[in-house]
Amino acid sequence: MTASVAPRPTQAELIARLSKLSRPARWVIAARVKTLGLSLVPVAAGSWLAAAQGSWNPGVMVAAMLAAALIQIGTNLWNDAADAKSGVDGPERLGPPRLTSLGLLDPDRVRLAAAGAFLLSGLLGLYLTTIGGWVIVAIGLVSLALGFFYSMGPRPLSGTPLGELLVIGFFGVVAVAGTVYLHGQPVTGEAVALGAIIGLPAAAVLLLNNHRDRVTDARAGRRTLAILLGQGASRVLYALLLAGAVIWAALWSGAVLTLLPAATLGLGLAVAMARLPVSAALNRLIPGTALFQLLVLLGIAAGPTL
Repeated sequence: MTASVAPRPTQAELIARLSKLSRPARWVIAARVKTLGLSLVPVAAGSWLAAAQGSWNPGVMVAAMLAAALIQIGTNLWNDAADAKSGVDGPERLGPPRLTSLGLLDPDRVRLAAAGAFLLSGLLGLYLTTIGGWVIVAIGLVSLALGFFYSMGPRPLSGTPLGELLVIGFFGVVAVAGTVYLHGQPVTGEAVALGAIIGLPAAAVLLLNNHRDRVTDARAGRRTLAILLGQGASRVLYALLLAGAVIWAALWSGAVLTLLPAATLGLGLAVAMARLPVSAALNRLIPGTALFQLLVLLGIAAGPTL
């Protein structure tokens, strides 16, 4: 059964409503601050694992969190301006509002702010390099490159079926393992496994976005995984990503009862994804999926000691 949804506001109504917001509030929306947990949770996971393995450095955790958050903010802002230029974000867009496309933020200033976020993350990366060496330089450069080429270049990565896999790799495995390494602990199979567990919900967020935007993305020539799979399979894959995170977390850590909050939320999200039509109503599941990722980590950390 498909749930009914309220009619979404017209573009004129949306512009009128957002125009009443202060300029800082508009920048917060453009940066998509509500989803920053997707950058912060992997660093927290790596810091927790490093502490469980022997030791951790609070200063390293804070610097790594700031660098990761700035990369995500820079990517979001660049994507906001890039999609406005390419014409992807038209009046039929179902996702959260893009302020550049709506004419509420200047595209040059948005690109400049994105470049500034990348620059600041690079400066923090220099500090982390003094601790972790050239391995951190390589990770930082690849992350910055992915942030740029996600929306820019002759074939933006955001329009290919590789997005979810890249998210698991970089917002999961690389972020967690790199954080463990920065804390001076060895990168073992445990770090890789924890990174993959944390990356699955992040990939579910991207899949959710691409499922919602399948019509406009296809019209723009994109070939995302959600488009290739179709609506039914996308809904199934979303549920599998959430279920996989909980089951893998339980098998890996031995936690069961402490993962019940995550499992309960995940079940609710999967049911909602199955019932909701392709519409703006799917946006309500985005913060819930980010919260699910955090609950998975908290469930692991509160469970049996590794």
